[in-house]
Amino acid sequence: MLLATNMISVGVDVKRLGLMVVAGQPKATAEYIQATSRVGRTFPGLVCTVFNWARPRDLSHYETFEHYHTTFYKHVEPLSVTPFSPGALQRGLAGLLVSLVRLRGTEFNPNETASRVTTANPYVQDAIETIAKRAELIGDGNRTGDFCRAELLSKADSWQADAQNNSGGRTLTYTEPYGSDGPKKGTTVKLLHSPGIERWQEFTCLNSLREVEPSVKFIISDGGLDEINNDVVVDAGTEAEEVDEERDV
Repeated sequence: MLLATNMISVGVDVKRLGLMVVAGQPKATAEYIQATSRVGRTFPGLVCTVFNWARPRDLSHYETFEHYHTTFYKHVEPLSVTPFSPGALQRGLAGLLVSLVRLRGTEFNPNETASRVTTANPYVQDAIETIAKRAELIGDGNRTGDFCRAELLSKADSWQADAQNNSGGRTLTYTEPYGSDGPKKGTTVKLLHSPGIERWQEFTCLNSLREVEPSVKFIISDGGLDEINNDVVVDAGTEAEEVDEERDV
């Protein structure tokens, strides 16, 4: 038996769980789906929802139980986000800028054309203004737009400086070129970096919207609590003196 709060929906992965009793209808449909999906992973499972008649939400779900459970995926609530917040810009602005420039046409689409980009290029300027105007419309007006525009210009300048640095035959590419036997070793330097344990860089780009912070590996030590105590326990006084003498020797 496993007693749990609603936090069971975010990480319990025990495949042998087969029966769940839900005490009351959760507030969010997404939470309800996530929690109840913790059972029946290896074999068919059973979920029993116990409603509280004094709660209007529970009563409503009881009255429309069959229809709700048949169509509850369409009732999943949208996530609340703060568009163009500083944290969101730090995580997603680089990938958005590069994608708009690279996918605008064929001029900057190949991997090696990252070294040809300049701040004055119309594709770059259009991408900056498009993102900044979008930020003005759904953000905090001109203040958000100006902040976003400044960040984009800084990234564009950094991109141009990196592209024009050709010392030692250095060539800038979007990503690390790969061959049939893995990454190609040479003078190419990638513009985009995947998030990891390293420090977040100017052009660190998320591979998925689920990536927020890198995973952290840790080891839990019980401090030797489960180890058997090997000390000699002696009750008789004469034997205790003998043991003490042996330890002294």
